[in-house]
Amino acid sequence: MEDRLREARQRYDDVSAQLSDPAIHADPKRLRDLSREHSQLAQIVEASARLDKAQEDLAGARALLAESEGDLEMAAMARAEIEQLTADVERLEGELKRLLVPRDPLDDRDAVVEIRAGTGGDEAALFAGDLFRMYQRYADRRGWKTELVSVSEGTAGGYKEAVFNVRGANAFGDLRWESGVHRVQRVPATEAQGRIHTSAATVAVLPEAEEVDVQINPADLKIDVYRSSGPGGQSVNTTDSAVRITHLPTGLVVTCQDEKSQHKNKDKAMGVLRSRLLDARIAEQEAERARDRRLQVGTGDRSAKIRTYNFPQSRVTDHRIGFTTHALPQVLDGDLEELLEALKMASESERAA
Repeated sequence: MEDRLREARQRYDDVSAQLSDPAIHADPKRLRDLSREHSQLAQIVEASARLDKAQEDLAGARALLAESEGDLEMAAMARAEIEQLTADVERLEGELKRLLVPRDPLDDRDAVVEIRAGTGGDEAALFAGDLFRMYQRYADRRGWKTELVSVSEGTAGGYKEAVFNVRGANAFGDLRWESGVHRVQRVPATEAQGRIHTSAATVAVLPEAEEVDVQINPADLKIDVYRSSGPGGQSVNTTDSAVRITHLPTGLVVTCQDEKSQHKNKDKAMGVLRSRLLDARIAEQEAERARDRRLQVGTGDRSAKIRTYNFPQSRVTDHRIGFTTHALPQVLDGDLEELLEALKMASESERAA
């Protein structure tokens, strides 16, 4: 850990010096990348300073205990302080160790979230709608912005498919663990016999790709425009503003009709397409690593059942790490902090090992 910390401090000084160079500000991408790295390194430097201070205070408390022979009150105070500071040092060492685990450079990216109803018909679409609202409320809690790209509504409510962008600090890094199959067990509103049904929806969380990440040949694209349908105001069914882009080499299809402007819909659809292509490349790399060592978290396997939402027991269980909470209503209301923190800790422990 000492070597990594020394390297991080040196890199922090180097990046700080580069950011003070006016020439860097003429290159927006370089400036953005350095600013992101500086923010990450600053967390390490600040955690290291807090640890140094706690260790210094602990040494002082131990010296005070050694000098308090015969003064029972002072000795008791010193022992209490030693106990508290020892716990603080252990906590700060753990925090610093986690910060020193090499970060995925994509973690700071904005995210593209795609939710699709799976098995279960109308009930699956209703559950996909529940997940959509859950992520929107979590984003609101974090102060992130969500931007709808496209939706396809279910016949009984909910969504067959919903695609939206999440913009905010560390959006992809926090939401990436949500990719996979989410299963719900509950009595559907249409069930007359009161029987519990099991339905599912799939979630894919992609890092928002920048143009430099993925180069797309315009000749590889088939672009169709058509009239919007569904909710959207006066422009629906009046102008050819909706856009469908097909990437011919891969067969990927992206549609967007949320904006009134055809140009804006095309830009949004291209953004999602770039993210899907980048995600496919990442998935190949993750599959290669997984062949050597199967990780519980972060394998990128979208077909894996990752979580169950059991309504009769008010239970949410994440199967990758064996995490269970009986606060299902709060989770569906966007209270995901405890669950996502547990997943993040498990992933960091694996990577550190």
